[in-house]
Amino acid sequence: MKKAENLSTRQQPIRVLGGLPMLIIGIILVAVLVVLVFVGSSNTRRILTNVFLYCTMACMWNLLSGFTGMTSLGQQTFVGVAGYSMAVMVTTYGMSYIVGWIVGGAIGAVLALVLSLILFRMRGMYFAIATWVIAEALKTWFTSWGFVGKGGGMTVAGRPDRTMVCLLALILCVVAIVLIYFLLNSKIGLGLTAMRDDADAASSVGVNIFRSKLICFVIAGLFCALAGGLYYRYNGTILPGSGFDIEWTVSLVFIVIIGGIGTMAGPIVGTVVYIALDEFLAKYSGWSNIILGLIAILVILFLPDGILGTLQKKLHFEILSQRRFSKE
Repeated sequence: MKKAENLSTRQQPIRVLGGLPMLIIGIILVAVLVVLVFVGSSNTRRILTNVFLYCTMACMWNLLSGFTGMTSLGQQTFVGVAGYSMAVMVTTYGMSYIVGWIVGGAIGAVLALVLSLILFRMRGMYFAIATWVIAEALKTWFTSWGFVGKGGGMTVAGRPDRTMVCLLALILCVVAIVLIYFLLNSKIGLGLTAMRDDADAASSVGVNIFRSKLICFVIAGLFCALAGGLYYRYNGTILPGSGFDIEWTVSLVFIVIIGGIGTMAGPIVGTVVYIALDEFLAKYSGWSNIILGLIAILVILFLPDGILGTLQKKLHFEILSQRRFSKE
């Protein structure tokens, strides 16, 4: 009897929340956020900027690990390189931060392309460790490189227009989410899922493993670089220890695990939770990382699919799913 009930539960149709209703909700939400960007206080803009940038990077890390099976511990590579590129363009060569931002993003994408030639020879923990080692090597190099101020870092010239930076961060976040949605609902997306589950089996049925991984890795590098450029334009200063700090990736892992790895909207939920906790725990600087670590452990133990992933399984719905249609 119990088996029959379990089978019935597993076969319960899953409702996909997407299409026109989600488009309308998304447009309304973005419109509200745009208003907040312009009428909110400076502190509100600071929090919103962090939400948009961390959400962008978390979505990209989720694309790599949750949908492609490439667990990276080195996304800070692209954050640091783009931050320094923007700082050099603005401070050393006197260009606008928009130009520096675009250059930083382009360098991030090219760097991802070059690194893929090395990293794609590895799998699993070897891939993860290699990405982290590259970031640490770059941190050491920038710490001793006189052109970028060595360990003293660089200050980005000029006073940042924080309202415009916040607006650009919102646009970047929306573009990242939309791009990932359409990518996952394309033929490439179907191949990514198959590749994550079993790369060898996916290859045997015609999935181009290298091309699929390359597309995702370059896109993730590009958007993490663009997010990093905006972050350091907003803050005005970059140091090797902060730009290439593994804490960037640790934060992204926390966000995706909390929200729900392998779900489209999980990183959005996780980002909101993470930034809220980060703001609340700011006054407990000595304990904040410990508390965040304990929360992550509790979520892994009791909500292994994350907040959104667990809700979707319990209530039989999916937000912005890869499914082509909703079963009625």
